[in-house]
Amino acid sequence: MTDWIGETFTSTVGWDHLETLVGIGDRMAGSAGERAALEATRDAFADAGARNARIEEFDLQGWERGDSAIAVNGTPVADRAHECIALPRSPSGEATGEFVDLGYGLPSDFEETDVAGKVVTVSTTVPDDFDRFIHRREKYYYAVEGGAAAFVFTNHVDGQLPPTGSVGSEAAPIGEIPAVGVSKETGARLVREHEGETATVSVDCAVPEATSGNAVAELGPDTEEYLVVSSHADAHDIAEGAMDNGAGTATIVEVARALAAREDELDTRVKLTAFGAEEVGLVGSGIAAEAADPAAVRAVVNVDSNVFGRTLKLDHHDFDELEAAADRVSDRFDHPVSTSGELVPHSDHWPFVKRGIPGYMVSGETEDRGRGWGHTHADTLDKLESRNLREQAILLTELVVDLAGADVRVEPRDTAAIAAALEEENKAEGMKVTGDWPF
Repeated sequence: MTDWIGETFTSTVGWDHLETLVGIGDRMAGSAGERAALEATRDAFADAGARNARIEEFDLQGWERGDSAIAVNGTPVADRAHECIALPRSPSGEATGEFVDLGYGLPSDFEETDVAGKVVTVSTTVPDDFDRFIHRREKYYYAVEGGAAAFVFTNHVDGQLPPTGSVGSEAAPIGEIPAVGVSKETGARLVREHEGETATVSVDCAVPEATSGNAVAELGPDTEEYLVVSSHADAHDIAEGAMDNGAGTATIVEVARALAAREDELDTRVKLTAFGAEEVGLVGSGIAAEAADPAAVRAVVNVDSNVFGRTLKLDHHDFDELEAAADRVSDRFDHPVSTSGELVPHSDHWPFVKRGIPGYMVSGETEDRGRGWGHTHADTLDKLESRNLREQAILLTELVVDLAGADVRVEPRDTAAIAAALEEENKAEGMKVTGDWPF
């Protein structure tokens, strides 16, 4: 029966939930807004027909934004919201040093430059011909290791958009040196007018104890083995978080509605989960993965930042059967799906994948490197199309039903093989620098 396809393509359930999430406002991990998002998603799971909808709480190191600024020779030069914002998990404080531009902030840039006692600025991107993307936290930790006084993260996207993004982790929730994000335009002006001068970076923030949680519900038979279909409900406090990751959470709500209509086709239990505190170190998914029996998790289908690009992208981490399932769905619908076997050590699939558990990182394919509007004030609902959400929900519903089939077996990967692949993809060095190396 294909009635569910037409129902999904005309459904407003997912898009309505997306509007609910962006309407909440600040969904920072541990905040009242994140709690509202978790509760709304729990209720949406239940309304879609899932059972045992609940929030599984956990404690969290909170972080609350105050003011931040950059001054040069004692004169403020970047102190407005469109110019300079603190990076979450930055410590509160003030640091002064010579202002130095390290360009892209590649490992070689730090190796060739003495940054001790200096205020270092780096770009949010890397050169087009560089062999890998370097995450913000890796660049931050290179600065910390080099003895830098402060870290300035300069956006590569036009539009007076200072970028955000955590510099902490679950193991080390608060960073070691003050860190701020500045827009492309502000960064260019700082370098043009003030490189080599004495700069002061100041960050005011609070770090209260907080509570987060994972919104969870279930569909299908009550089997011991289960599939995880996930997203994250939190978002950075400076924006609506429409793409990252209201879109992913809205999509799995739409998938839940479609799966409820096909529940008799599921041979394996489906565990719907909207994780909390993803943006500050994959905390919610880390807790869930650590508590899981790896033998019981057939696969993880984690949806993060998907609707902005129309074509669904499935990073399958070189699990052969996950790649085959993606190809089957693409062939069945005669619809393009982009796949990649590269390891993606970010987002909520990773705490599972690093244990050898099969998992997808589901996103939307885009032409540009990096997040684009993501992690800025511009991550707003008007950038997204309901058509994309509906099409992707149809494909993902079929993918989950396929993976839940009694005849499907997704073999786990040995963690030594995953470690070797990270080395081969030149990702191990950065993960070791940031303390994220799991092996």
